[in-house]
Amino acid sequence: MACLLEAPLRISVLSEVTATSRHYVDRLFDPDPQKVLQGVIDMKNAVIGNNKQKANLIVLGAVPRLLYLLQQSSSSLELRSECAVVLGSLAMGTENNIKSLVDCHIIPALLQGLLCPDLVFIEACLRCLRTVFISPVTPVQLLYTDPTVIPHLMSLLSRSQRTQEYTTQIFSHCCKTPEHQTVLFNHGAIQNIAPLLISPSYKVRMQALKCFSVLAYENTQVSMTLVNVLVDGERLSQVFVRMMQRDQPIDMQLTAAKCLTYMCRAGAIRTDESCIVLKTLPCLVRMCSKEHLLEERVEGAETLAYLMEPDVELQRIASTTDHLVAMLADYFKYPSSVSAITDIKRLDHDLKHAHELRQAAFKLYASLGSNDEDIRKKITETENMMDRIVSGLSESSIKVRLAAVRCLHSLSRSVQQLRTSFHDHAVWKPLMKLLQNAPDEILVMASSTLCNLLLEFSPSKEPILESGVIELLCSLTQSDSPALRVNGIWALMNMAFQADQKVKVEIVRCLGTEQLFRLLSDPDTNVLMKTLGLLRNLLSTRPHIDQIMSSHGKQIMQAVTLILEAEHSIEVKEQTLCILSNIADGNTAKDLIMTNDDMLQKIKYYMGHSNVKLQLAATFCVSNLIWNEEDGSQERQDKLKEMGFIDALHKLTQASDANLSDRAKTAMQQYLA
Repeated sequence: MACLLEAPLRISVLSEVTATSRHYVDRLFDPDPQKVLQGVIDMKNAVIGNNKQKANLIVLGAVPRLLYLLQQSSSSLELRSECAVVLGSLAMGTENNIKSLVDCHIIPALLQGLLCPDLVFIEACLRCLRTVFISPVTPVQLLYTDPTVIPHLMSLLSRSQRTQEYTTQIFSHCCKTPEHQTVLFNHGAIQNIAPLLISPSYKVRMQALKCFSVLAYENTQVSMTLVNVLVDGERLSQVFVRMMQRDQPIDMQLTAAKCLTYMCRAGAIRTDESCIVLKTLPCLVRMCSKEHLLEERVEGAETLAYLMEPDVELQRIASTTDHLVAMLADYFKYPSSVSAITDIKRLDHDLKHAHELRQAAFKLYASLGSNDEDIRKKITETENMMDRIVSGLSESSIKVRLAAVRCLHSLSRSVQQLRTSFHDHAVWKPLMKLLQNAPDEILVMASSTLCNLLLEFSPSKEPILESGVIELLCSLTQSDSPALRVNGIWALMNMAFQADQKVKVEIVRCLGTEQLFRLLSDPDTNVLMKTLGLLRNLLSTRPHIDQIMSSHGKQIMQAVTLILEAEHSIEVKEQTLCILSNIADGNTAKDLIMTNDDMLQKIKYYMGHSNVKLQLAATFCVSNLIWNEEDGSQERQDKLKEMGFIDALHKLTQASDANLSDRAKTAMQQYLA
């Protein structure tokens, strides 16, 4: 019997809840305005903290009616304000609530409401707009659709502390792209918001500060302007420095540090200025310590990583500040069973977000170790560090995997680490696994790391070769992403360096001549340079040169001709002439140059070029062609003499560049011997 009763009971409870909610909605349609007002006030009290009630009212159609009442000029200002308050309360529910409100066109209705002169109503509309816009599901573009909205919001900044708080909060949440930054900047955001940094209200100061952090991020124009702004006679950077003092709330210290970090990275403040070295950097290191909350430690570490990423001096200073390298090791142990977290809700939150700490630690280690050998050593010697990176490569969170591979890439720049830690921990195995079906951003970083592991002094090179990596790298060269094409070809270039014949043949077979020549006409210069580097490494040592040229000589000579004739940089042409020098060093391969008068004329042309590098490469080529100890050298010397090469060489013996004149003299001696 119990089973039979269960379903009807649920229906009756649900209908009771819906009936109560229905009663609230029905009162919004009462012909008596006073009763409507009372109905809205009762609804306001009923929905506070009650997500179920909010959802019911939305389903029952309360939102369109509330918006209608809010927009009616015949409604009293009190009723319109109360409607905005209820809508704001509904917006504080779930993301689905927000979606329903946005679908009912709440944003244009509230923006229209801001044109009313009544301050209480304006504040209610702004508060509701703020709640809607801080939700991740709201399309921020809705703030920029009507060009009159931003200037009007700027004008409301002078009305009250509440309008200041809500408006700046809306700006900081809706500034997501360089275009948004420009719109806000052009409408006077800096002049209008700067005075709010000394407001008596903490909330206003805090929201103004957040605004500046999103405006300055990767924006040179904004950052350069901020440097010259005075607030009550004091430079803005000094105001930010005061906000970073230890007696200020943590949120304020962190956000002020972010403002100065972004201004520094945008080139508005030098990295050696005291506000960075003595204030911002120590403040951010402080944020990484255990006594701070998880999100503060994450934000502190990520901001610090960003601040010092391009600057080796800041990396050195940070690495010796407050035992930072050891402090970051704690990020991997949190929260542990002995964590002093008595708040169960907090513990539950931190367990769910612990991966963010690991991600931040990897990012900061990557930044710290990107240049300095001693710092890299310090990092790899930190307890279980290499094991942590290896396990980070297979974490479920894509952001942790990306940060771990970034860290590995940073450490892989060290010859010593490649020979020791990387070898001891067989890092190449998880790296190869990561390269299978990974998203592009991980592939780019992982393939960059692989390039370093394939350098000739790396002990990992042999096992990687045996694992069938060539196919994988050849497939990367066909990617739509230039970065992946570069890395694929770069790794093959490293692999071909001083490799045995078998490896070189396998590379040519797997890549295929068609793809090789497609890469030689790639629009990306980096791809072209690395492909030339690969070709140069393939064409080294005589037997290899002769073998490759006997099977692919015609196409290679064609590609060389095209590059030398086209508009390319000096570096590209130099690399191409070096390939020709290698071909000229072959026993049989050199005939492909000697029987090609057009190519010989090109070599002579580059001997007389205005750039020394090109002259040197071309002279090298001639030297290899006429070298005495080789079969047929006399005939080659005679042919080049006829073509005027001796005069060209003689001229170069007088060159002001010592290397060039020496090389020309060495070549001339072949004629005299």
